[in-house]
Amino acid sequence: MDKPAVMHAFRRIVEQGRFARAAEDPGVSPALLRREIRLLEDSLGSTRLTRTTRAVSLTDAGRLYHEAANSILGAVLRVEARIREGAGAVRGHLKVTASSSFGQTVIAPMLPAFLEACPDLGLSLSLDDRVVDMVEGGCDVSIRIRPAMPVSALVARRIGTMRQRMYAAPAYLERAGTPQAPGDIRGQSLGGFLLAEHLTSWTLTGPTRTYALDLDPAVRAGNGLVLRDLLIAGRGIGTLPDFVSNGPEARGERSGSCRSMNCRTTTSLPSPHPASAWAHGSPRF
Repeated sequence: MDKPAVMHAFRRIVEQGRFARAAEDPGVSPALLRREIRLLEDSLGSTRLTRTTRAVSLTDAGRLYHEAANSILGAVLRVEARIREGAGAVRGHLKVTASSSFGQTVIAPMLPAFLEACPDLGLSLSLDDRVVDMVEGGCDVSIRIRPAMPVSALVARRIGTMRQRMYAAPAYLERAGTPQAPGDIRGQSLGGFLLAEHLTSWTLTGPTRTYALDLDPAVRAGNGLVLRDLLIAGRGIGTLPDFVSNGPEARGERSGSCRSMNCRTTTSLPSPHPASAWAHGSPRF
């Protein structure tokens, strides 16, 4: 027995006062309605309706059932309305972790518009260049820059691509000389990323061949913005992702400068792009 359907039928019969009239709108026969009410009464062991040739009326037990049916069906309708109203709405609390430089230069400028579009969403944004255990840290989404994501139970989606290029300040090149060949780079002061060992393997593409260099930077920074400032200050040669190098100094907002050198660099790891921005989280993400 479909109890919600029987409740609907029972309420309809009470409202219309007759089985025949109650059967008009739902498009079912009076005989089927009588059968459903009989099954209901048999299952409960008591009569709910008093029937005459002209109308039906409620027994005391029927009144109690009618009140309960109205309450239950009304609650169901209210829940369904709330679900329909909230369909597609973003609610709850989202915990995101991202690398510090990417968070500062890419995510932060987007936050005002994002939060305005999702007014019912709470957000916690943690910026950390270390690899974060998402389960232990209770994170919903982690955004990281990698050539490729390792296989795991988490869902990963590429949300963008970026490139590493080699940079140095004009003042440094005037002082130390501009490398004329890939091998000359080994004798230069180098800056690198503290937490990204693969970025110290540079692949330089020249007119006729490709050069692979494994380097040991004398200065390593755990933040791309710090490394950028070191290069602007003339502390050597290093690689920067485009979301860091296309920063304030490119818009003339800094007193220092840092220019791209002729040879472009990529990571030595195989990937369709030098590196990608990945968002990964649980399967529900």
